[in-house]
Amino acid sequence: MLLDLKLPRRSGHEVLEWKRDRGGVVARIPVVVLTSSRESADVNRAYDLGANSYLTKPVAFDGLLEMVKSLGLYWVVMNEKPGLG
Repeated sequence: MLLDLKLPRRSGHEVLEWKRDRGGVVARIPVVVLTSSRESADVNRAYDLGANSYLTKPVAFDGLLEMVKSLGLYWVVMNEKPGLG
């Protein structure tokens, strides 16, 4: 899951709290925070709430595309997934 901290109805931190509190399969979904905030309080809170990675969005759109491609390579191809049984 890619998650921005600045959402219209709930903050990304609230989404992380909800996900953590759900438990089970939902709690195991990996979350990459992709946001514009570099505030250490935001970074620390996201990790405390269970984020797996925290990335700051690049200013240029091409940079964002490259970042998302790299994320896909890591999470979909390289990362070991948990077993189902």
